[in-house]
This record gives sequence, C-alpha cells and structure tokens, in this order.
Amino acid sequence: MKKTTSLLLVSLIGLVGSYASAGSAREDSVARLQSSVDVLHAIMATPDKGIPEEVLSNAKCILVVPDLIKGGFIFGGKHGRGVASYRTSDGWSAPAFVSVGGGSWGLQIGVEGVDLVMLVMNEQGFQHLLSSKFQLSGEGSAAAGPVGRHASAGTDWKMNTQMLTYSRSRGAFAGLTLEGAVVQQDNDSTRAIYGKHMMFRDILSGKASTPKIADAFIKAVSDAGQQASIAEATEEKN
Repeated sequence: MKKTTSLLLVSLIGLVGSYASAGSAREDSVARLQSSVDVLHAIMATPDKGIPEEVLSNAKCILVVPDLIKGGFIFGGKHGRGVASYRTSDGWSAPAFVSVGGGSWGLQIGVEGVDLVMLVMNEQGFQHLLSSKFQLSGEGSAAAGPVGRHASAGTDWKMNTQMLTYSRSRGAFAGLTLEGAVVQQDNDSTRAIYGKHMMFRDILSGKASTPKIADAFIKAVSDAGQQASIAEATEEKN
C-alpha cells in the first residue's frame, strides 16, 4: 500500500517537474508569481463566490499555490509550488517560495489542477509555517475556509483555526481540506529569485527586500487585504 502511494507521488511530482524543466528555475518562479497575481485578482473580482472580507482582512499571511495538481486512483496525491507573504508592521513582506505535497486515501480517480489559497490566521499558525517542514492536520491547524462575501458569525474561524484553506476551480472558490499535506520552503525558487539561499523566516519577517520582479505580487496581496478591510469597515458603519 505504502509503495503504491509512493509511486503515485513520484509520478505527480515528476509531472510537475516536467513543466519546470522546460525553462529555467527563474522563469518558472516568475511565471508562478504572475499566476499567483491572477488568483488574487480573482478573489477581488468575485466577492460573492470568493473568500469572505472578514477572513482576508484578518489574515496574517497569504499563501497562493497556482495549479496544485491533485490526482489518483484509489490512492491520491497532491503537489504544487507557491508564494507567500506575511503582514508585518511595515506592510507585506517580500515573497517566500514554498512547496506543498502529500498523499491521501479514498475513493478517487483522475487528475486535476486547482488553485490553492492558504490563509494563516494567527501567530501560532505562522510559527508552524516557519518550521522546516509543516504537516497540516485536521486538529485545529488547518480547516476548509468559509466562502462568500461574509463569514458566518457562528463559525470559529477567527478564534480557533490556525489556517484556512481554499481551492479555486472554474472561477469559484471553495473550502478545501488538505489534511496530511506537507508545506516546506522551496529552496530552488528562493535561490533563483534572490540569487542566494535565504531562510524562510528572514524573508517573511521583513528582513528581505522585495525583488522588482515580485512587485506585482506584493501589490496584489496588499490590494486584496486593503479592499477587504475597507469593505468590512463600510459594512460595520452601515
């Protein structure tokens, strides 16, 4: 059973790797930044089918994985690479590059690509993200996020959940369960964009300057958070 799962994961990772090998690591990373911008623009363009304003405005960190590959036959797997930014006291941090991968078990068949958005909601979740390899679980560390213009007052997303996860397929967002997935730093992309190895913690804490090539991504993150904050404040006044 474990051998079959491992073979499937190797195949999925190989599929992702085949796309990356078509160009340089830098070209792949730049393309990922632009794809992440597109995902963030989609959040702002579809408020009724997207991530609630209250959730976005309270997020400590935003992580986008465009084209996460999910697939399997009985055994399943997922793999993708993404970009994250943390809300520091001086604004959003320079982009940090991550990889997401893992296996699953269940009745499933086929392969599909979805856009993944992960929102870190508190300091405990952020510290877990900063670890060298963080495995998501269903015990409060990560949960499928609420969808729509507003989050229900009856949910506990603000108080108890460290991370909220979403997938986007065919233009609409939906809560996504990623139990068992592993999040870790993408060292290849980090070197490709920054020209040297940099610690994940240093980048997200604001110690790294944003490369010009990533300006559009940071602007999109800032715009998404700002738009959500303004909308939430307007609703409270009304």
